[in-house]
Amino acid sequence: MLGFFRKSPSPDPDSVDEDAIETRAASIGDDKRVYAIGDIHGRADLLIDLLRRIDDNDADCIPCPTELILLGDLIDRGPQSCQVVDHALKLARAGVPIRFIKGNHEEIFVEAARGDVASVRFFCRIGGEQTLLSYGLSAADYAAMKAEDIGQWMLTNIPRAHVDFLDSFSDMIEMGDYVFVHAGVRPGVALNAQNSQDLHWIRGDFLKCRDPFDKVVIHGHTITQDVDEHPNRIGIDTGAYLSGRLTAIGLQGDEHWFLSTAD
Repeated sequence: MLGFFRKSPSPDPDSVDEDAIETRAASIGDDKRVYAIGDIHGRADLLIDLLRRIDDNDADCIPCPTELILLGDLIDRGPQSCQVVDHALKLARAGVPIRFIKGNHEEIFVEAARGDVASVRFFCRIGGEQTLLSYGLSAADYAAMKAEDIGQWMLTNIPRAHVDFLDSFSDMIEMGDYVFVHAGVRPGVALNAQNSQDLHWIRGDFLKCRDPFDKVVIHGHTITQDVDEHPNRIGIDTGAYLSGRLTAIGLQGDEHWFLSTAD
């Protein structure tokens, strides 16, 4: 572990007084400002609102290179998944400094949209119906379709540019003393040895862990009413599709702050 939660006042590790060990804040780096946005889940209205708030916040700060990170689960459950993906893709194509993390919902959507019937069935159980309606499928047709029919409809009607875009998302982004993932990391496993299953899906073992990870983990995936902040991780999934509260964390140097559509 990097041990950035602790710093020694002595260059000689053999002479360190454990009682004198101090904590220091994690740092993203002084040369950049980063905003990470939690799970959007088909709420294009909230995404546009939060991006405006981020622009206003950024404009009030000393000029600095700024980057956006979306922590995954852009789709499903909310009513505007197609619109969220389209807006995110337009931002990327316009050259906005923005990066994307793949969530478990993107993982299943991509598999379903490429014809895997088992994934179609699972996709429909985790909020996929709302996504399909946002792409133009009628509620009546959806109710009458079998999984095989839905899979064929997705192959024909979901833009391949959207599927390829979601599949291109990163599993993890490391920056300074932070690592950005969708769900979390497996405790006791080095960051460079993590697997995508855990990065997209993990909950219990990660959420219960109180030991420091290699870096402070910024994540979504697990809904909490407020920001879920601990010394080793910060969760920012505030259940936008249900609560109307989409949350972002801003970071620069060793400072961090939060923005929300409910503020």
